Amino acid sequence: MHITNSISEYGLIAKLFHWTIALILILQIPLGFYLVNLDYGSQRISIENIHIVFGLTIFYLTIFRLLNNILNPVPQLRSNSFIGQKFIARLNHLLLYITLILVTVSGFLKKLFNGEQLVIFFKEIKLENNFKLADQFYDIHIYANYLLIVLISLHIFAVIVHKIFFNDNILKKML
Repeated sequence: MHITNSISEYGLIAKLFHWTIALILILQIPLGFYLVNLDYGSQRISIENIHIVFGLTIFYLTIFRLLNNILNPVPQLRSNSFIGQKFIARLNHLLLYITLILVTVSGFLKKLFNGEQLVIFFKEIKLENNFKLADQFYDIHIYANYLLIVLISLHIFAVIVHKIFFNDNILKKML
């Protein structure tokens, strides 16, 4: 196995980023839904702190993964893929990255405008309370999460479609 990407397969670095982010999202998304219905108290604060750590981890991993993609271009799609497939695949990946960043940044800004402090890029940040902005960022956070779930579902659906209808095991590139 290569450390970096080849023309036909993802390298170890890309695979680690992909599967680590996927694993954390499998935990993070249900945790977020669970948080919505929790009463304020010590249990909610503890779970919310875990949610924040997971969110920061996803944020950092996404930034590093994007840098890796710039320095280490991703494998090419099969030459027999029609142009629409390539466009849809690239668009879905781009929207996944944008949405991952949007979800995390909106979550951070919601917390910061609620008067809480966070450590981002090794710097402690605290903003002035602005509950109206906090509510707006919370709404963005919620809608972006729903969009993320749709994009992840499309991503998984595409892998299944490729396997069943195109006899193309694209998942193998990422395993």
